[in-house]
Amino acid sequence: MTVRVSPLTAEHWPEVERIYAAGIATGHATFEAAPPTWDAFDAGKVREHRFVALDDDGRVLGWAAASPVSDRCAYAGVIEHSVYVDPAAHGRGVARTLLDALLGSAAAGGVWTVQAGIFPENSASIALHSAAGFRVVGTRERLGRMTYGPLAGRWRDVVLMERRLDTDG
Repeated sequence: MTVRVSPLTAEHWPEVERIYAAGIATGHATFEAAPPTWDAFDAGKVREHRFVALDDDGRVLGWAAASPVSDRCAYAGVIEHSVYVDPAAHGRGVARTLLDALLGSAAAGGVWTVQAGIFPENSASIALHSAAGFRVVGTRERLGRMTYGPLAGRWRDVVLMERRLDTDG
């Protein structure tokens, strides 16, 4: 299977939304109870740092996107990202391909820190990020409470991981 990375656009949204919903259903991907609308997703993600992985037939295998962490100028080069892969494509290197594309665009775009908040139970994501050069900064204990599914009402910790892209800091 060949994996091609392309900018994430509105035409990909139905498949991106489906993959997002599958990640949400695991209970270990996000605090969100449902995917946002396309308009909310589009408004919240940096266009230069959002991608889809496509198979030979043009089907979306996964997506990655980033948001600014703050609108304060001191944080202009800091983004937080997400990577989601269709369950049928797990274990095929799709997440790493997407993460590498995002890191490349971030470096080219002047970003100096890429961060991710990951539930400790999501060992595959922690391993992916470690292999891509991210380091654990710390664990934010009881950061938020789940609002859906079997974990509704449960406080969750979040492991904060980051990768520095600058070479002079």
